[in-house]
Amino acid sequence: MLKTVEVKNVYKRYKLYKKKSERILDLIMPHKEYGEDFFALQNVSFDVEKGSIIGLVGINGSGKSTLANIIAGVIPTTTGEIKIQGNVALIAVNAGLDAGLTGRENIELKLLMLGFSKKEIINMEEEIIEFAELEKFIDQPVKTYSSGMKSRLGFSISVRVDPDILIIDEALSVGDKAFAEKSLEKMMEFKARGKTMFFVSHSISQMKKFCEQIIWLEFGTVKEYGKASEVLKHYESFLAEYQALTKTEKKKYRTDALNRQSLKKEKIL
Repeated sequence: MLKTVEVKNVYKRYKLYKKKSERILDLIMPHKEYGEDFFALQNVSFDVEKGSIIGLVGINGSGKSTLANIIAGVIPTTTGEIKIQGNVALIAVNAGLDAGLTGRENIELKLLMLGFSKKEIINMEEEIIEFAELEKFIDQPVKTYSSGMKSRLGFSISVRVDPDILIIDEALSVGDKAFAEKSLEKMMEFKARGKTMFFVSHSISQMKKFCEQIIWLEFGTVKEYGKASEVLKHYESFLAEYQALTKTEKKKYRTDALNRQSLKKEKIL
């Protein structure tokens, strides 16, 4: 089978500064480092075959959105390699939308940036507006939209563009249930056409309904990658235990997990 996505030894590092002066000193004094390294992703590797439907799960702070943005080309890796076969569309609340422009202007700008002609845009525009159910609001600034409206607009633009690889990052967790169901139907249509999709969601029921494989991230590392039925069973058991922990116990769990990962990172690097 053709591999549409290959992720090899990907790390994403951010710097955490206690005060603004540390950020400035870090820029002007390259021989001395300021701030604390934070790895949102550590040694992440996996391959995805064409037509696969991959769910990304993990508690908050595990790196799901960071990974989604890296695959989409929105942010770069610190180290590691990403190989993509085909064009990618990321659907997330606010992703690629200019809050100062109207919904219609955002559609036109997005499609122009993707290389569509003005004639093609005119032909696509009304279909996008109708699918997003924003007819009354399409000429209002996006900054006045609710999260659900922004999500609907972003989803409608992306599916109309017809990408090879579609990444949905919590876009169906906001807004009304009816639109979520309509969106899932569109995604099932893409699935039938052999599109590769990544689905980021806290909804286990949506994952079970839609995904074939699951990548379980835990604080930036791949804890498990395999069949959806198996990984979700393990993840649900973990969630039940984790959610029963006190705030102090959760903090200790996170600290212990990060310490274990730091030891592994030192061995790898």
